Amino acid sequence: MHRCSNILLAFTCSLALSIASTAGWAAERFVLTETASGGVAVTIDGEPFTSYVVDQANKPFLWPIVGPAGSELTRCYPMRDVPGEATDHIHHRGLCFGHQSISGVDTWHELLTWKPGADDARRARVGSIRHDRYRLIEGGATGVIDSESTMLAADGRPVLALEQRLTFAEPEKETLRTIDVAIDLVAAHGPATVADFKDAGLSIRVAEPLRVDARRGGGILNSEGDRNAEAWAKRAAWVDYSGTIDGERQGIAFFSHPSSFRDPPPWHVRTYGLFTANPFGLKSLGIQKESAAVSLAAGERIPLRYRLVFHRGGDDAPARLTDLYRQYAEEPPASPGS
Repeated sequence: MHRCSNILLAFTCSLALSIASTAGWAAERFVLTETASGGVAVTIDGEPFTSYVVDQANKPFLWPIVGPAGSELTRCYPMRDVPGEATDHIHHRGLCFGHQSISGVDTWHELLTWKPGADDARRARVGSIRHDRYRLIEGGATGVIDSESTMLAADGRPVLALEQRLTFAEPEKETLRTIDVAIDLVAAHGPATVADFKDAGLSIRVAEPLRVDARRGGGILNSEGDRNAEAWAKRAAWVDYSGTIDGERQGIAFFSHPSSFRDPPPWHVRTYGLFTANPFGLKSLGIQKESAAVSLAAGERIPLRYRLVFHRGGDDAPARLTDLYRQYAEEPPASPGS
């Protein structure tokens, strides 16, 4: 009897350790590691998902972004040269936020956009978004990067504060990965004017095989049923950019949360591969006749809340994306610093 008790105790302890070990593995699917250059590498189950890059341009960006099938879903240029890939618009780097004119400062473009000596007036307006600090870097069942940045004029003058929270998840293993982007634009350095421009907002530059203009089967579809070029400048709850990569149907769906500024936004989504949620350029995008510029008093903020869904498979894409969007719209989104 005593021997049986010992065996039972040993089995119980072994089972408890096994469960604890399995739970620990599941809880640590995402590992976030600060890099030597000051960025953050994000892995899932030991494999690369993305990196937060702070030292290669005039603003931070996420690149590359690897989808659930293991394929890169963002363009490589200009960070890495790939034969046959489009090399237009050097400032379209991965996933990033930029705006052509906030209090006259342009962070959409960068100095490399133009050749030296060309268009000097525009080059003089190019500023930067400086990464200042991380408030939180956390892995586990999901991953989080919470950070603060400052928009600077060319002379180093602070124009605006950016508070950002990035949340990384994989709701369905090997099928769906998501990045939730919560950005607050804060007039922390006095009043600020957010102008009405076409080139503004949260953007992602899609991988070459997804581009409509690459003529490799890529396509654009929004929640209203508009496709390809017809989806440009249309307001929609979500837009999807999909195609075939490595022999599989894959894509990027971009959702705007109902709590986001001017939801649903018009989409600056182009058949050449640019994919932008732009709630700022209502006149520039032909939505209305009057300017939609915003004047922020000191301390006021603009909240932007989005989810990017990196998906695999596509036979039921419209219905599937509509369902995923409804789930997202019903969730209270995270906020920077929360």
